[in-house]
Amino acid sequence: MMSEKIYPIAVIGGGAAGTMAALRAILNNDEVIVFPGSSRDRRRSRAFWVAKVENIPAHFKYRKGIVEPGKETFSWIAESDFKDNFHLIKNTGIEEIRKIDDFFQLMTHKGETYRAKHIILCTGVMDVQPMIDGSIDPILPYANVQLADYCLRCDGHHVFGKKTSVIGHGNGAAWVSIMLYERYKTPSMAVLTNGEEPEFTEETQALLDRYGIEVRKERITKVLGKAKDLILEGFELEGKTRFETEICFISLGMICYNELAVQLGAEVDDRGFVITDAKGLSSVEGLYVAGDLRAGIKKQIYTAWDSAVDSADAINGLIRQNKRNS
Repeated sequence: MMSEKIYPIAVIGGGAAGTMAALRAILNNDEVIVFPGSSRDRRRSRAFWVAKVENIPAHFKYRKGIVEPGKETFSWIAESDFKDNFHLIKNTGIEEIRKIDDFFQLMTHKGETYRAKHIILCTGVMDVQPMIDGSIDPILPYANVQLADYCLRCDGHHVFGKKTSVIGHGNGAAWVSIMLYERYKTPSMAVLTNGEEPEFTEETQALLDRYGIEVRKERITKVLGKAKDLILEGFELEGKTRFETEICFISLGMICYNELAVQLGAEVDDRGFVITDAKGLSSVEGLYVAGDLRAGIKKQIYTAWDSAVDSADAINGLIRQNKRNS
């Protein structure tokens, strides 16, 4: 199927940034088509895994701290005065984008084709998982339920009064352990490099030594605990050594879902984040980026919202200018 209609705005992604981009565009009285992603897209997204967002006002009650309020928002839009401007293409992700003259052609994973004048790309990022016994599966039942966490700002407060460890071997992992210790004075703190050689600077190594933060280089061979009962007991390290910890943070970097931006030739930084101006406009005219995928902003819900509003408002300004000039 190919739609001949050219939608003023297409939003790709249904996490915090995608939801806000759609909401702001609708409230600006702009017509918008939204592709929240396929089931595969959602499963590999940060939004799918993030629960109990306690650093965002009014998000305390949600088991899935991004997905549930996002669904509520789309339902509200679909019943609002602006519902005729809202086109939600459920369970659909975009596989390919082409720039044709002054519009974009978007191909879905179902083989459908749509057109849009402007795009707000909100495909986000995912945290790299640790390999344990050759797989990431052992850590997943513990992920984002205050047993194995990733974001210092979102979940750092959960280490209070608990034996804590950080999985990672880069300087970032060292800093996470240092900052958690400085803020919460945990009963114990360690960095587990999982078989990798540590890559710490002299500064971070000096602070690790000063605070008595242990560095263990053995591979992790097993997770010890009862995920269903929300209990992490620790890890089995190479050599059958038992290492006790009640909560761990994983600091191994991020995977940037920038494939669609790269297809269009958008400029990215050395970590894969898309470089934009202050309003989210990429190096490709008409392609805006909001949320975690945008370079140079915090990877937080509130910054995702803010960046999405900036992009939707910038596009609205262009739409109004074109109407004014026609």
